[in-house]
Amino acid sequence: MKKLKIYILTVGLFGLGACNDSFLNTTPATKVTEDNFYRTPADGFTALVGCYDGMQQVTYTPIFNDVLSDDAFGGTGKSDAHDYMMIDEFDKSKAPTIQNFYLDNWTKYYAGVYRCNVLLQKLDQIDWGTTPDLKTTYEAETRFIRAYLYFDMVRTWGNIPLLTEPSTDNLPQADPADVFKVIAEDLKFASENLASVTYTAQPVSTHGRVTKWAAESLLARVYLFYTGYYNQSDLVGVVTKSDVLTKLEDVIANSGHALVDTFANLWPAASIARYAGEDNKETVFAIKYTYTSDYNGNHDSFEGMYMIGMRGLNNYPYGKGWGAATVNPRLWNAYDDKDTRKVASIISIVDENLNMSASGGIDDSREYTGYYIKKYSPMCDKNGKSLAELAGGLQAQLDQYQDYVAIRYADVLLMAAELGSANAQNYFDQVRQRAFKTNFTSLPVSQSNIMAERRLEFAGEGIRFWDLLRQGVSVASAAIAESTTLLDGGTPAQKTILAANVELTKGLQQIPLNQITLSGGKLVQNTGW
Repeated sequence: MKKLKIYILTVGLFGLGACNDSFLNTTPATKVTEDNFYRTPADGFTALVGCYDGMQQVTYTPIFNDVLSDDAFGGTGKSDAHDYMMIDEFDKSKAPTIQNFYLDNWTKYYAGVYRCNVLLQKLDQIDWGTTPDLKTTYEAETRFIRAYLYFDMVRTWGNIPLLTEPSTDNLPQADPADVFKVIAEDLKFASENLASVTYTAQPVSTHGRVTKWAAESLLARVYLFYTGYYNQSDLVGVVTKSDVLTKLEDVIANSGHALVDTFANLWPAASIARYAGEDNKETVFAIKYTYTSDYNGNHDSFEGMYMIGMRGLNNYPYGKGWGAATVNPRLWNAYDDKDTRKVASIISIVDENLNMSASGGIDDSREYTGYYIKKYSPMCDKNGKSLAELAGGLQAQLDQYQDYVAIRYADVLLMAAELGSANAQNYFDQVRQRAFKTNFTSLPVSQSNIMAERRLEFAGEGIRFWDLLRQGVSVASAAIAESTTLLDGGTPAQKTILAANVELTKGLQQIPLNQITLSGGKLVQNTGW
């Protein structure tokens, strides 16, 4: 059951459509404006939900990130545009006319940031009455959301305008270090000002909201990326290695979070009736979705899920989709057959005796490998009816409602091990013991073993690319580069990803040309795009 309902709110905030007449379009969509709102704690909560909604809007990011990695290809349909192939190969020549692939993401990210900036600016004008602590709590949650959004943005584009107040100013790109400083300060504030309420003590009605444990965990993830990618010793002078390890140890010792006993039970498509459920003890932070999207402005679902469903065909329990992010066979083969994560993470058409031979399956697929992401696969019943529609959604494409689990407790354990915890071996073993059950054998803790484990643990969760990139662009380019043969419309076709393209772009993505044009040239395109 969804405990935190998220709906589009335009209270003194701006619409989420693409910008057409200014760099950042911030025209209020209702008669409720900043001048007559933000008066009561209830107004503050409504605006806070609007900030969560802004984070919820960007539903394709995990899918894009998997395509960028060595774990998945672009895929999609044989007659589709080559946009997913373009980002998969870091090669603009694959789709030279596509200049705005990331436009929807860009505008929605800035929409979410704008909402957060407005609320942070207006907190002082709210009459908090007998609930002064709410102000600090709402500020901490809002700053976490802003940090989460900016972290996605700065990793994706590297060079972005930085807005910490509500503004429509045409700003130049900031130094990435300045963006990371805001992220670090926001997460540090959130981690120090949210209550230390354990997972078991959290009211069910608050599931889906930011916690102290989520802030501490995300701060560690930011630290690892920034210090790795930019080759720095600390996080912009705000947070040290010792600081983030202390925070991770706090999560492990005091949060009440723990590993779900069986890995497959974390994912609906892998477990069916044994699913551990949303907001289970391993979920440190998830972006909540529901099946109430429609064509009237409500976008509450995880629409990116349909993008990765197997092309054109329902195969119970897996529902159909557009066939993007086809799984690289190298990932399937990277798993030991005794590792329970293998079949819980990946759909294997042959091994599960599924039918993809009919028209609309292989014949309509680009970069078909015989493998799909299972963790976030759309689902159907035995009659081929979408579970999203059976739940009350308008249609399968629109209303996939599985939550995106952004931070799992397994990640906390592996990050703490990587950062040199005195309990590193124990933390590392916990993750592997869950995966191998009675077939577990211990491996020594090392950077290479941790990175290999992270790949197997988080496959299909949008994490692998960033783990590669933070080890260095040369490491990422070597892992991603490949020359192989895939099926396009059932016909063998050569697939080549050049390490030189990843090196040239430094792993950064295309800034939408629309935004460069609207900025009057203040924004400069990333190299290679």
